[in-house]
Amino acid sequence: MLKVAIIGCGKIADSHVEQILRIKGCEIVAVCDREPLMAQQCYERYPVKAFYSDALTMLREARPDVVHITTPPESHFALAKMALEEGSHVYVEKPFTLYERDARALIDLAESLGLKVTAGHDDQFTHVAREMRRLVHEGFLGTRVVHMESYYCYELRGAYANALLGDKNHWVRRLPGKLLQNVISHGVARIAEFLTSESPKVMVQASISPELQRRGEAEIVDELRVIISEESGTTAYFTFSSQLRPSLHSFHIYGDKGGVLLDHDQSTLVKLRGARFKSYAEKFLPPLILAKQYSGNFLRNVTVFLKRNFHMKSGMKYLIESFYRSIELGIPPPIPYREILLVARIMDAIFEQTGTRPGEERLNVFANSRS
Repeated sequence: MLKVAIIGCGKIADSHVEQILRIKGCEIVAVCDREPLMAQQCYERYPVKAFYSDALTMLREARPDVVHITTPPESHFALAKMALEEGSHVYVEKPFTLYERDARALIDLAESLGLKVTAGHDDQFTHVAREMRRLVHEGFLGTRVVHMESYYCYELRGAYANALLGDKNHWVRRLPGKLLQNVISHGVARIAEFLTSESPKVMVQASISPELQRRGEAEIVDELRVIISEESGTTAYFTFSSQLRPSLHSFHIYGDKGGVLLDHDQSTLVKLRGARFKSYAEKFLPPLILAKQYSGNFLRNVTVFLKRNFHMKSGMKYLIESFYRSIELGIPPPIPYREILLVARIMDAIFEQTGTRPGEERLNVFANSRS
């Protein structure tokens, strides 16, 4: 039985608990939050064996095999390092760390101790994302990736947005990249998976939207456009926006033979034929082909729903389960370390160009809740 513990008992921790409970062969032996009431409420709502307000005490008393870090990003490095040094494998919510140097340090430490780490890029493991990966690996795109487009939008509305925009001391504002650093790694990771170079060129344009300016906001950058290019000729566009409508969460990937469009929100995957039809057939056949594919997506989604496996965090369950399997079987973790480091490297470049990255001093903030 794999013993699991969670540090940080905010909203995202609930998702982790619920998915862990769906996986056979593991149990949650402890949860921890530096605010005791947060740890206690998680303990009381779920089948958890114990709760703590001190992470080191929890690690030494509960002795978990795996620790999930679900605290604000500024504490990820210190907590993950502590868990590794105490002998636990570590799953770190996105973003993995604030800086590439810290990501590399954690990975090096894990490897030196014979332990494993992974990052919470669960969007890459939904049903449609796994099918897209299969198509790419089987050569549907052709001989190489030519271009990618990743869209990751975030609507600033509701209670969370009001808290972020209204509280000048909100934990998101303490991050070097603020809102961007907390959310863009999902969209960047989609691109990084299919890059081949270690140091792609990154060009950035970032701004505060007129809407946020109207509301008096002067710190939160909510419009980001990034161009990523490799010497091999592969290019990628990454778009983050709080204003774009529809609010997209999608990924397009094109090769020298065909392309694939993934819509995360609608859970659809569409294959694009590279060759054109002759004459007027190009005006009639492609719409029919697309209609057939969307109908197929509809039927697949209904089937998965009826099998009770169509839930919002299916990608998280798959990633967690795959990570646990890698620990138990001694096989590579589901996300290669190269990809984790590349995401961190690209994000470093983004924040250097937007002027939101501070100096080398590290924030020393420990396990509080992440909402």
